Amino acid sequence: MWDILWHMKTVTIRQVHHDFGAVLALVAQGEEVTVLNRTRPVARICPPLPEAPANFKMPDFAARAKAIFGDRIIPNIVLEEREASRW
Repeated sequence: MWDILWHMKTVTIRQVHHDFGAVLALVAQGEEVTVLNRTRPVARICPPLPEAPANFKMPDFAARAKAIFGDRIIPNIVLEEREASRW
């Protein structure tokens, strides 16, 4: 675990202000950069998360519910609770 901390890059607010392009270049290479205000960390700049694959398809929840419950009407517990209680 401590090996990760040694590889983390740190920059000061002044360095970010004067050379933001270099900081972004580090982030573009996959580095995580911690921004320090004097010696206290105040921000962390991370590379973006990988995007979902283009061929990702959401599951068909309605078909799954029909396979589980058949043609029965599935009660909506939340609506029943709202109608039953008057707040």
